[in-house]
Amino acid sequence: METTNLSNLEIQGEKGTYFTPHVSFDAQSGHCLLEGESYLEETWEFYGNLVTWLRTYAKTGRPIHFDIKLTYFNTSSSKGILEVLDFLDEYHQQGGTVVLRWYYPKDDEDLLEEAEVFSEDIDLGMEIIPS
Repeated sequence: METTNLSNLEIQGEKGTYFTPHVSFDAQSGHCLLEGESYLEETWEFYGNLVTWLRTYAKTGRPIHFDIKLTYFNTSSSKGILEVLDFLDEYHQQGGTVVLRWYYPKDDEDLLEEAEVFSEDIDLGMEIIPS
């Protein structure tokens, strides 16, 4: 296990021409939250930064608790989300502890289906929770 001087990652969600999800990654507890709406101009840069933070955090060997509470995301965002999930799956395969929960509005069947599709793409398991 490696210690790191990793800072928390906080990105305030914004709505405008594009929608930026709220991000709160805690370097002490390993709790990570991605919530809101994701319709970004620079999707690869945004999600690439999240994966970079997770890779650095993973060097500590500590557990990651990742909660997804997205109410909307477009196709390019779904590719970025999959990149994050792939990293979490990789960390799990290497022996890291990952708790992954996907919350969806209980009346939104489309988001439930999306979460189920993502869950099928990874081996680590994901709890899908109506909210």
